[in-house]
Amino acid sequence: MAKVTSTHIDLLRHGACEGGEIFRGSTDVALSELGWQQMRDKVLSMGEVYWDNIVSSPLQRCQRFAETLSAERATPLAIRDNLREMHFGDWEGLAHDIARQRFPQEWSDFWESPAEASPPNGEAMPDFCQRVTAELDAIAAQHQGQSVLLVVHGAVIRVMICHWLGMPMGAMTRLSVPYAGLTRFTVYHQDGKAPWVQLGSHY
Repeated sequence: MAKVTSTHIDLLRHGACEGGEIFRGSTDVALSELGWQQMRDKVLSMGEVYWDNIVSSPLQRCQRFAETLSAERATPLAIRDNLREMHFGDWEGLAHDIARQRFPQEWSDFWESPAEASPPNGEAMPDFCQRVTAELDAIAAQHQGQSVLLVVHGAVIRVMICHWLGMPMGAMTRLSVPYAGLTRFTVYHQDGKAPWVQLGSHY
């Protein structure tokens, strides 16, 4: 019988940030005090979970918490640039309702057909999906047989869920990924076969 190994990957979204509900994307803003508490509470709620490695987006709302957790647990940390959030172009820094008012057609297109539409002057959605999914697959292959925590962003996690569950990318706007939300996957590896992925929990 072929040997099967499993890799456990947890996706943790950053907490609330300074500046309120805006399109941050590539804008490098800090976590608010509430955001720090949300992330600490989520990790504590997981009990005695162990990670072999922590991998983070380079943006400070992810990286600073990842650095703190890495130091507290003496767990190796890697920063991956391809895990950064999508660049939202002309929407960067705008409150959601302002972006909707200024760009009504682009807004409608993006939320109804996110796999085809992109924010005005922002990162093309196919390019974003490609860099995220390629990085995710590389991480799963690199850390085969281990347990890994990824500290990342809302849109990044939505793309990852669609990719690993075989869902169309257009479904991403139907997925709720709250601040400090956690999604758990197990990846099963068997020689000669493509990895098989199972969603453990999403909350």
